[in-house]
Amino acid sequence: MVLLDGKKTAQDIQLEIAEKVKCLKADGKKTPHLAAILVGGDGASLTYVNAKVKACEKVGFESTLVHIDATTSEEDLLNKIDELNNDDAIDGFIVQLPLPKHIDEAKVTLAVSPRKDVDGFHPENIGKMCLNLPTFLPATPNGVLEMLKRYNIETSGKHCVVIGRSHIVGSPMSILMARNGNPGNATVTLTHSRTSNLKEICATADILIAAVGRPLFVTADMVKEGAVVVDVGIHRVEDSSKKSGFKLIGDVDFANVSEKCSHISPVPGGVGPMTIASLMMNTLSAIELK
Repeated sequence: MVLLDGKKTAQDIQLEIAEKVKCLKADGKKTPHLAAILVGGDGASLTYVNAKVKACEKVGFESTLVHIDATTSEEDLLNKIDELNNDDAIDGFIVQLPLPKHIDEAKVTLAVSPRKDVDGFHPENIGKMCLNLPTFLPATPNGVLEMLKRYNIETSGKHCVVIGRSHIVGSPMSILMARNGNPGNATVTLTHSRTSNLKEICATADILIAAVGRPLFVTADMVKEGAVVVDVGIHRVEDSSKKSGFKLIGDVDFANVSEKCSHISPVPGGVGPMTIASLMMNTLSAIELK
């Protein structure tokens, strides 16, 4: 069994990006600048945003964190987004999800300029992705693709099963795996928690990508011998043996599934770091797409 080490792979990507940024600066060109909008003080969201800011520092990007109170109105948030859309100093920005319940996430997604949508969520960028045109790819699915590519995992002609149909991960993941490219050219089955015969379908997968959002959902009897398993989920569960009082687990029962598969991504240290690396790749692309 080979561990798909997202942490090590993301570090390699960051080193590559840092070299490109050095060349940009040496040529007198603009340094990529990523901004992040954080609404409220959710602990997990703050951790994610801080990780992205630190990644910017490592690769030599400029970064700006816009921290807005949780009670801010939807109108005020949309005004801030419009301000960043029109700020030439900012090459790309993200709005950290989830948002407070009184703010419509769909409105926020549509408000971000497609030219600066480095999360790859805007419908225009999703449409370009479907047509295999140059665009910002959704960060997590693109991170999974990059991981598969760097571990030389053959996808062409393989049966890929994706569990989960979210607009952020599952749906775009299925499209990217089916596209004509490398990685890609897979025969894809998009499933979810209500799919009939889900266990049997998963057991036919050469590549199984779990993004269902349920801890330890994928068990060993759902995995074919020698399959490649990518775990996108991350959950915090209580663990009195840990100093922090909790541990992180994924959508996959790692202990038992790892005994059957050829490759598997861990949680933590798998897809999470690759998502941030993908965000850095998109921000660099923002300069190139201009």
